[in-house]
Amino acid sequence: MNALKLSIQFLVAALLPFGETIAATKPLAPATILFVGDSISAAYGLKPEQGYVTLLQKDLTSASGKRAITVVNGSVSGDTTANGRARLPVLLAKHKPTLVVIALGGNDALRGISAKTMAENLEAMARLSATAKARVILVGLQVPPNFGAQYTAQFEGAYKEVASKLKLTLVPSILAPLGTSLDYFQADRIHPTAAAQPLIAKHLLPILLKAL
Repeated sequence: MNALKLSIQFLVAALLPFGETIAATKPLAPATILFVGDSISAAYGLKPEQGYVTLLQKDLTSASGKRAITVVNGSVSGDTTANGRARLPVLLAKHKPTLVVIALGGNDALRGISAKTMAENLEAMARLSATAKARVILVGLQVPPNFGAQYTAQFEGAYKEVASKLKLTLVPSILAPLGTSLDYFQADRIHPTAAAQPLIAKHLLPILLKAL
C-alpha cells in the first residue's frame, strides 16, 4: 500500500511541472509583414483598400486568432529590384518586420534589365532582410511570351536561383491564380482588376501563415 502511495505521489510530482508549463505558455508575439513590391502590389488603378495586400491584413487577422499581425505595404509603382534594394534598409529600420515579402521584377523585364542583375538585387534584399532577423518570401512573375524564350527562361530562373541559394520560400508567379482570363486584368492587360485581388490574397494567405 505504501509503495502504491509513493508511486502516485511520484507521478503527480512528475506531471506538475509539465502542467504548469502549459498554463504559463505565452501567446505568440505580434508579427509585422512587410511587402516590397511594384504596381501590382501597390494596387495600381484601384483604391488602396481594394488591393490584395490590404485584403491580406483582414484575412490574416481572421485566420491567426488572437495573434496581432500588422501588414505594411512598402510597394511603389514603377519600382525595379534596384529601387527596392535601395529603399529596403529604411523600411527595415522603420517597421522591424517579422517577415518580408519581396515581389519585384516586372519592371526589370519591361526595362530590359538583365536577369543576372535582377538576381543580384533580389539576393541582396533577402540578405538585408535576414540580417534584420526577418524571414523572406520571394514572389516571382511570369513574363509574356513576346519577351522571347531565352529571356523568359533566364528571368524565371533568377527567382529559382536566389530561392535555392538562400533557401527561401518561392511563389513562382503572383498572378498564377488568375490564369489567362483577361477578365481579371485592367485595360493595359498587365495590372489585375479589383475582382482579381481576393484570388491573389487567397493564393498567398496559407504561404504567409506557414512562414509565420
